[in-house]
Amino acid sequence: MSDPALGLLMLVLIVIVIMMGFPTAFTLMGLGMFFGFFAYYRGGEAWADNHIFDLMVQRTYGAMTNDVLISIPLFVLMGYVMERGALVDKMFYSIQLAFRRVPASLAVATLIVCTFWGIASGLVGAVVVLMGVIAFNPMLKAGYDVKLASGVITAGGTLGILIPPSVMIIVYAAVAGQSVVKLYAATMFPGFFLALLYLVYVIGWALLNPKIAPKLAESETRVPVRPWVAELQQAYSRKMLAALFAAVLAPARAMKITADGARLTYPRLLANLGYALVPLALTLVTLWATWWYVVIHQQPDLPPPAAAAQQRLQDTPQPLGAGAQPAEDTLEELGGGASQSEAASKNEPEGLQQMGNAELRDQTKAAPSELGPPPEFYTYFAFVAGICGLLLLYYYWTMEAEQYEVLRLLISSVMPLGILTAVVLAVILFGITTATESAAVGAAGAFLLAFQARTLDWKRTKEAVFLTAKTTSMVCWLFVGSALFSAVFAILGGQALLESWVLSLNMSPVQFMILSQAIIFILGWPLEWTEIIVIFVPIFLPMLKHFNIDPVLWGVLVFVNLQAAFLSPPVAMSAFYLKGVSPKHVTLNQIFSGMMPYMLIVIICMVLMYLWPGLTLWLPNYLYGN
Repeated sequence: MSDPALGLLMLVLIVIVIMMGFPTAFTLMGLGMFFGFFAYYRGGEAWADNHIFDLMVQRTYGAMTNDVLISIPLFVLMGYVMERGALVDKMFYSIQLAFRRVPASLAVATLIVCTFWGIASGLVGAVVVLMGVIAFNPMLKAGYDVKLASGVITAGGTLGILIPPSVMIIVYAAVAGQSVVKLYAATMFPGFFLALLYLVYVIGWALLNPKIAPKLAESETRVPVRPWVAELQQAYSRKMLAALFAAVLAPARAMKITADGARLTYPRLLANLGYALVPLALTLVTLWATWWYVVIHQQPDLPPPAAAAQQRLQDTPQPLGAGAQPAEDTLEELGGGASQSEAASKNEPEGLQQMGNAELRDQTKAAPSELGPPPEFYTYFAFVAGICGLLLLYYYWTMEAEQYEVLRLLISSVMPLGILTAVVLAVILFGITTATESAAVGAAGAFLLAFQARTLDWKRTKEAVFLTAKTTSMVCWLFVGSALFSAVFAILGGQALLESWVLSLNMSPVQFMILSQAIIFILGWPLEWTEIIVIFVPIFLPMLKHFNIDPVLWGVLVFVNLQAAFLSPPVAMSAFYLKGVSPKHVTLNQIFSGMMPYMLIVIICMVLMYLWPGLTLWLPNYLYGN
C-alpha cells in the first residue's frame, strides 16, 4: 500500500473509531503513533530509534507553548463560575416580563437569555441544561408545542460557541494561525444576525399558528408593583419619570410614604431616579463612545517639538545677507545633514530600511478607522441619534409603574452581566488588552458578580475550578493529538494527495467554498466541532490561498456551519443535554424534530454571509485594516 493510501486510511479510521466512542484525543495520538512508525521505519533500525517518538515530543512541546491557548482556561473558568453562581433565574424572569406582549413571549425570552448567557459563558452544555431546567417546563405548562420549546432551547444554547468570547474561535485561531482578535471582530455581526433569524422564525411561526404558543394568563404577565411606587404616582404623576423628578425636587409628600415598613428616604428617591435614567445614560454613553472613537480618537497626534521647529524653519523666509545661510544648510545642521541620514540608513539592517522607506510607508494601507470618519458618517450619526432621541421620548412618555418595575428588574439582573461582557469584548476589539488578559478580567468579574449575588459558596467554587481543569486538559490533549495526526498525515502524502485531487477538479472559488462547507456540514452529523476543527479544517486551509479565499471569512462560515454539529442527529449533543432534564413524556425524536428547522436557518445565514461578505469582514477591516 502506498504512503498516500495509508494517509487516506488514517482519515477513514479516525472517523470510524470516534463514532465507536473512543476518546478523540487519544485516538488521534494512537493512530498518529501507529502510522507514523511505519512512515519513519527504516530497515535495520531499532524500534526505539524511530523518529516518531521525536515527532511526538516536538508536537507536544509546540502545542503546550502556544500562547493562544492560554486564554482558554480563563474563559472556561468565567463560564463555569457564572453557571455555578446561578445568575440566570432572575434574568429569565425579568426578560419574560419585558416581552410579555410579544407572540410566543416565553420562547422569545428563552432565546434572548440563551443568546446573552451563551455570550457570557460560552458553554453549550451549561446553557442548554440551565434553560432546560428554567424555561422548558414553564413553556410546556403554558401549552407550547414541544418542538417549538425544545428547538428554541437547543438552537439558542449553541450560539454561545459562535458569539465571542468563544473557545471554538480560539481553537480555530491556533489551528489556522489567524488572529484571535480579528476573528472575534469577524464573528460579532454573524452571531447576532443568526440569533435575529432564529427570533424572526419563532415570532413568525407563532403569528401563523397561534396554537403552538398560546397567550399566557393575565396572572402570569402581571408585573408586581411595589405599594410605595403606586402611592408615589398618586401623589405626583402617573408618568414615573415626572413623578420621580417632582419627588426629588419637592420631597415633602414623598417623605410621608412608607416603603418596606419605613419612611421613604431621599437617597432612595435618588437611587430610583437613577434607575429610571439608565436607558438615557446608556444611549448617551454609546453615542459618545462611538463619536469619540470614530472622530476624536483617530485624529493625528501633534508633531514633536523638533519636527515642529523644523517645520517653522521651512515655512519662515530666510533673510539674504552675509551672515545668512541657505535654508538647506540650516536644515542640514538642525537635522544632522543628509550625509548623517544616509550613514544611519546604511548602518540599519536591510529589513529596517525597507520598513522605514517612505514609498513603502505611503503604499501601506491603513485601517479605515485610522483615516478618520467618512463624510457620510455625520449624516448616519445624526440620523441614529435622532431615532434614539425619539424612542427615548416615547419610552419615557409612556413609562408608568409597570414599565418602571420591569426596567428596574432588567437593570438589576441583566446590566451587571451585560457590562462585564461588553468590557471583556471591548478591551479585546479595541486593542487595550490581549485575549488572555481580557479573559482574566472576565474571570475576575464573574467571581465578583457571583459573590455580589451571594450564590457562590466554597463547594460551587471547587466544582467550577475542577470542571475548568477538566475541560482545559481535554482541549490541550486534543491539540497534541491533532498536531501529531496532521503531521503524520502530511508525511504520508495524504495532504498532498487531497490537494492535488481538489485542484484537478478545476473548481471556481464559489464551487470550492460550497464543496468545503458541504463536507463540514455532513461531518457535523456524526462528529463534534472539536474533531472537525482539529482534524478536517487543517486539510482545507492550505487550499484557500489557491482559490483566493479569505481565511477569516471561510473560518466564520465554518463557525456558523458548525452550529449544525449541535443540531444534527445522531450526535446532536444539545438534544441529549435537554433530554437529560426534560419530562419523561418528551421523546428524543420530538427534540430532534424541533431542531431541524434551525439547521435550515443556519444554511440561509451562510448563504447571506457569502453573498454579503461585509457582514463578516466589515468590522475587522475597519478596526485593523485588510
